[in-house]
Amino acid sequence: MYKKGIKMENTNVEQMKMQTKNLADEKLEALKELFPNAVTEVIDENGEETVAIDKDILMQEISAKVVEGNEERYQFTWPDKKKSILAANAPTTKTLRPCKEESVNFDTTENLYIEGDNLEVLKLLQETYLGKIKMIYIDPPYNTGNNILYKNDFSIPKEEYIDLSNQKDAYGNFLFQNTESNGRFHTDWLNIMYPRLKLARNLLKDEGYIAIAIDDNEVYNLKKIMDEIFGEKNYIGTIIIRSNPQGRNKDNIDPVHEYHLVYSRNYTKMPLLKIGKRNAKIDSFENLMRTGKNSRKYERPYRFYPVLVKNEKIEMITDEEYKKIYAENCEFNEEYIEYLREKYEGNGYKFILPLSKNGEEKVWQREFSRVKKEYRTYRFIGNKVKRPPEQTRTPASLWYDDIYSNVSKGTNSLKKIFNDKIIFDFSKSLYTVRDLISLNSEDEDIILDFFSGSATTAHATMQLNAEDGGNRKFILVQLPENLDESLKKANDNAKKTIENAIKFLDSINRPHLLTEIGKERIRRAGKKILEENKDKEGIENLDTGFRVLKVDSSNMKDVYYAPQELNKKDVFSYVDNIKEDRSSMDLLFQVMLDLGISLSSKIEEKDISGKKVFTVDGNFLIACFDSDIDDEVINNIAEKKPVFAVFKNKSFTKDSPLANLEEIFKTVSPDTVRKVL
Repeated sequence: MYKKGIKMENTNVEQMKMQTKNLADEKLEALKELFPNAVTEVIDENGEETVAIDKDILMQEISAKVVEGNEERYQFTWPDKKKSILAANAPTTKTLRPCKEESVNFDTTENLYIEGDNLEVLKLLQETYLGKIKMIYIDPPYNTGNNILYKNDFSIPKEEYIDLSNQKDAYGNFLFQNTESNGRFHTDWLNIMYPRLKLARNLLKDEGYIAIAIDDNEVYNLKKIMDEIFGEKNYIGTIIIRSNPQGRNKDNIDPVHEYHLVYSRNYTKMPLLKIGKRNAKIDSFENLMRTGKNSRKYERPYRFYPVLVKNEKIEMITDEEYKKIYAENCEFNEEYIEYLREKYEGNGYKFILPLSKNGEEKVWQREFSRVKKEYRTYRFIGNKVKRPPEQTRTPASLWYDDIYSNVSKGTNSLKKIFNDKIIFDFSKSLYTVRDLISLNSEDEDIILDFFSGSATTAHATMQLNAEDGGNRKFILVQLPENLDESLKKANDNAKKTIENAIKFLDSINRPHLLTEIGKERIRRAGKKILEENKDKEGIENLDTGFRVLKVDSSNMKDVYYAPQELNKKDVFSYVDNIKEDRSSMDLLFQVMLDLGISLSSKIEEKDISGKKVFTVDGNFLIACFDSDIDDEVINNIAEKKPVFAVFKNKSFTKDSPLANLEEIFKTVSPDTVRKVL
């Protein structure tokens, strides 16, 4: 649902908001919808009349006990928790600017790599990706106090912590005899994680899930905030992974493991998690044709369809052909089946239907859509179509295989990609992330990682797609951390790694930023996967590209966001609302964010009567930001009947005023939503 903007005077053209929603206002609207009788008006501190909620009426409407003030209750809190909640709800005017020159296959890829503060990015993604992400994987800072490529030290000064946590009275006397100084170490970490996790939850599908890597330093605090944000009932479990078999040379008990907390968005809609079996035998193939109960065609007619065999390899008819097997009244189309038989047998295929030895019409064990995904793993043995046995099991809470080692399958695997140099410490095992993604993701799902580090999640997503023929997409978010600054703060163990990273970036003429490591890893991993699977059928369709987008201030000048200071007519006639250094493509992506259009949508640039016109996702959005647009251009755009048409406020001349646009669209495409910047 797009955000309605201010209507320009005497027209139906809306001015775009170009900022995210205030989530607190959204919740207020939800309350007003549920309890209209609790809505009232009061005079605020500025003497202005404003909408308010009558708490007494609200309490009367709900049956649960309401806890107030100092009344004892179970809760988890810390200094500035309220501020972290406000931080999640507050809107932002920032935008994402595309960087085509740093992207791979910008025009065709469906993957995104976003550089910037992940709190801002999560806010920007709320409109477009609300309820659309299937799986979130994050490996956030563990709060170990070490400054390696992550900013891991979140402690705050003792005196500041004491003030924030109200451990002194108004006269500066301690309220508690024994001050817990350890709390200072956790407070900032919690304030970083809480608003980001609140926003991340909104992006998940109902059947989606999140997996978070953590160690002993914050696992208990993480569990508490996850229970609060996602709800205890949506806790799926904790996977303990033997991530460092050699240990860390700690005193006393040497930790060799880390945790992955897994939560669902809605447990009641979450399918059972499955993971691939290790070392499973696949030589005992099973007959695809169903036998026994419910095996006859009339009992499950939609599982009666042909399977093709050529040169002993299984192939399938097209989706369109499958649909035509059943007539419009859902009756089986015998004539069309015979047409298909003649077509494929004439081209050298065996045309296999599920028929018993005596010719009785049976059905396949699996529906067409599933077989279409899996058929490359099937075999034609003894004139029968056979499938491998089930290769999945319910995941255990302990993953101890060597493939999950962050050393051998994380840091060392990354080392092989980067010319045998260690340029990133503590990279996650590729197979840990791959298997977490595979627990419950399918072909077209979107995977999000907003602490992406060395881009293991992108690598794992591409690897899994290569293995099972999927088309999962990834969205990675990473702060462009300055490695030169990190080097100054690093301990002796980390300095060598950061120096290697800087030398590597110099060798490829890239800035000394952590994000440059991530992008280069995706480029190299994509090439490696394509090379290793070059003989695999369909590998040419694997998406190894990514669009690079960078967080920046709004494309609009400050006056754009202060319409209350000017009347609507003045806002429209202002010299120019757009910053001078911003391109048409910059404007297009902020418009896409504002309208909730996928940032990986296909974008085409066309010339219409000498003006640059963008079409997005077919003709869903058509935008033109050139000046002096005439009626011919407007009419041409209107004839395409887009859902949205967007123009710059200074696009119109005295000879072709805004009123002309209105008249043309009312006549040619009245349902198009017209907007201006």
